[in-house]
Amino acid sequence: MRICVIGLGQMGGNMALILQAAGFDVTGSDLFDSARQRLAERGLPVAAPDELPPCDVYLLSLPTSAQVREVIETAPGLLGLAPKGSVIVDTSTSDPVVSRELAAKVEAAGLAWLDAPVSGGPKGAATGKLGMLLGGETATIERLAPMLEAMSARYTHVGGPGSGHVVKLANNYLCAAHLLTTAEAVAMAARAGVDPAACLAGLNSGSGRSAVSEVNFPEWILSGRFDSGFTTGLMRKDLRLARAAAERLDMPPGLLQAVVEAWHADPEHPADGDDFNRIAGALLAAATPAEESAS
Repeated sequence: MRICVIGLGQMGGNMALILQAAGFDVTGSDLFDSARQRLAERGLPVAAPDELPPCDVYLLSLPTSAQVREVIETAPGLLGLAPKGSVIVDTSTSDPVVSRELAAKVEAAGLAWLDAPVSGGPKGAATGKLGMLLGGETATIERLAPMLEAMSARYTHVGGPGSGHVVKLANNYLCAAHLLTTAEAVAMAARAGVDPAACLAGLNSGSGRSAVSEVNFPEWILSGRFDSGFTTGLMRKDLRLARAAAERLDMPPGLLQAVVEAWHADPEHPADGDDFNRIAGALLAAATPAEESAS
């Protein structure tokens, strides 16, 4: 199986390297010379976007649907370059409406499509322990099973084209909400004099626990590292996509709108370039014990 990874950022670059380490024939490509050079120095064969080799799989790891569309449609584009029967796999967090539109064009051109948004961050990509949500045909997933198993700790088929991106938006909405609610809960406990780490230990032994309380808080927030590899700007983008999806489906107004507004209330705190966990850090920073605030 020959694989071309397009988009060599923290996620795409690590996915390319883990697939190469698993024995696949991998070529990496990126619009930026610096990204190609960085991966070439780590032993990955690279190619410019207009020099992509014929591959069995074109795995995309790009910031938004706009870049995914450009890579697929803009001349020469994968619609013109990819051999018949090859598979386009979109691991980006994309707009499901655009994904379904592109999937139809890809299939009409004699190619196969799989949306496969991932979770687990750069560390998960570098260790082959990603979570993947798959939208596409069962036969395509079975064909790519060796690649998917090399990249992920778990992959879940959730439906046809676009379904993976729908569920990914739902997941990121919940993560964004949990960051806010868990930070408020820990801040409340801190103001009452409870150590945040002790509060989290209690939450994680009860029904209020989540991946945010079990992983994000100890790993990136209480540690002060804030280096998860996922930015506030990307989370804001995903929340806007989730809101747009809900609006298209005539969902009644709910907590989603409040979460979107909370994440956009202060564009500078955190800034788009900051680690997304900083939104919780800001809430905790203001949480002093009630006795201290009264003195």
